[in-house]
Amino acid sequence: MEFIKSIKLLAAAVLLPSTLFLSAQDATVAGKFHVEPSTLLNLGFEWPIQGDANRNATVSVQFRAVGQPSWRKGLPLVRIGGENIYRRREHLDYTVPDAFAGSILNLQPGTEYECRFHLSDPDGATGQTSIEVNVKTRIEPQPYSGGRTLHVYPPGYQGSRAEPNFSSLLEAYYGAGLGDWSVVWERRAQPGDTILLHVGLYKPERFNYVDPHMAPFDGSMSLTLKGTPDKPITLKAAGDGEVIFDGDGNHRLFDVMASAHHIFDGITIRNTDVGIFAGQKEVTGAVGLTVKNCRFENVGFGVWTEYAGSRAFYIADNLFLGRDDRFRLVGWTGALWASAGPYGSHLLKSYYAVKVYGPGHVIAHNAIAYFHDAIGISTYGTPETDPDRRASSIDIYNNDMHMLGDDFVETDGGVHNIRVFNNRGINAAHGGYSSQPVFGGPAYFYRNLLYHVPSGVAFKFSAKPAGLFVYHNTIIGEHIVGDPSANMHFRNNLFLGRDTSDRGILKLANATEAYSTDYNGYRPNRGVVDQYSFLGPKSGQRLYEPKKEDWQSFPTLAALSQGTGQETHSIEVDFDIFENLTPPDPAKRHAVYHAMDLNFNLKPVGKAVDAGQIIPTVNEDFNGKAPDLGALETGKPTPHYGPRWLNWQPFYR
Repeated sequence: MEFIKSIKLLAAAVLLPSTLFLSAQDATVAGKFHVEPSTLLNLGFEWPIQGDANRNATVSVQFRAVGQPSWRKGLPLVRIGGENIYRRREHLDYTVPDAFAGSILNLQPGTEYECRFHLSDPDGATGQTSIEVNVKTRIEPQPYSGGRTLHVYPPGYQGSRAEPNFSSLLEAYYGAGLGDWSVVWERRAQPGDTILLHVGLYKPERFNYVDPHMAPFDGSMSLTLKGTPDKPITLKAAGDGEVIFDGDGNHRLFDVMASAHHIFDGITIRNTDVGIFAGQKEVTGAVGLTVKNCRFENVGFGVWTEYAGSRAFYIADNLFLGRDDRFRLVGWTGALWASAGPYGSHLLKSYYAVKVYGPGHVIAHNAIAYFHDAIGISTYGTPETDPDRRASSIDIYNNDMHMLGDDFVETDGGVHNIRVFNNRGINAAHGGYSSQPVFGGPAYFYRNLLYHVPSGVAFKFSAKPAGLFVYHNTIIGEHIVGDPSANMHFRNNLFLGRDTSDRGILKLANATEAYSTDYNGYRPNRGVVDQYSFLGPKSGQRLYEPKKEDWQSFPTLAALSQGTGQETHSIEVDFDIFENLTPPDPAKRHAVYHAMDLNFNLKPVGKAVDAGQIIPTVNEDFNGKAPDLGALETGKPTPHYGPRWLNWQPFYR
């Protein structure tokens, strides 16, 4: 008996430190709270932690505009950390650090908000666990009203000229001369100056030694001066007619990667590979670049930075027209893809309309057509350790996208607080809204429209992304996430199948046990037995490389719900939920559809109306008993997609 008692005492002595160690691992230690650069409509936050091995800590959020009496509930910050994001082919292997991150969504521009965050953990929490910060949303950048106005007139201009006036943009900007003297910059523009560009054609004669536009041999205009947030340097159309900068087929028309706080407003850029080059990875990049109300024609790239230090771009209300096929959807489909080997083939004439890296960018209300991709975050690779040099706090909204050879929006190098909302995408050959990958997130995709993606991949979640929140989207196509992804959550979406014969309506692969999906509407594809395929790891399990037997397949939504515990409030629907909408023909992969012919509005009485779940800051302004499923709430105005100066009425109105 004494021996047994001794063994028990020894075991207790051995187990006690282990138990204390596990308890310490489960408790949470708060790190340094980080406020990301604000955008016009949203705020983003990151909060590193240690511990919380059992992942039961939470962070609640409250906010109010300064001066308002009542606090509002925000979405809780998202627990991230431990997710493995990798793609072996490119040697990418990244594990998300332990933290919380999240956004306060759908705010007002130029408004200061009080924000409260409280970290709690049943196992204990130490450090500063309650944070209060005041953060102000941005406003649209504007020219400085107290600066000089410098007038530029193109060669051959006839008419009176305001003073002071110049014969070229570079003369006004630098005081540059002709020939070798074009690099003598003795009379530079100052912060706050507005260079007013008058009607006409600005086309560098790049093979002319004494080019009147003072451009160098390559015809690229390098703009390197530094404005300030309050005193930007503005290049603006004067309003007396179209201002056209023609690259004459050169590679880069404007190189602004050494600039700070410049505004391009109301000009046309055409006939060049890269309209505005704004940053090169690990070299340098622009800060505070604004491009608005501009028109890009016959370009390979619209606005482009790969630099991690680029920040706070505002790219809005522009029209981007690329060089790709206007009459058939090609991309990664058909004979080109089938005959091109393991990596496929897609001949690029135009790449991206807009591509960025770094924090705090806004890409909004643009109309984009005939590119490989419309909008993208640089794939980049392993994120920078400095939170101010990562692709975080980026807003992509109210863009109108048509005829893309690959995807509508790529968040592929995003880290935290990527917001993709209120966009319309019609005709993309390969995928719709992409995360390939996102490095922990959250990335929010909400109230987006999608029609005619022949691959059936509405959300291209690939390379094992993590932290994906998908709310209130209307998808005319299947819900296919075949590459196991972590921390995915779906609510209030509509997925309507096109009667493709080779797949069901849902294939959803979760890499870890952190996932949820509910309150969605599905239209199954007719004639398919396994409509719903689901991969859901058990507690503590990870299925980044699943085996065939790990998958579950179900013929009905009810069977899926019973077998997985997911989609318990979801419903099956059909196209009769819409006022007037039919699916694209899956047999016509290369067909072209037009947004003005498509009516995504729900019938006021139908299965999708009042069938959703309330989500703080996302849908609290709903009509009726509950939010509707899909992107458009009945009784609410249809969002304005594309430039706000471009007004058109769809045929069905």
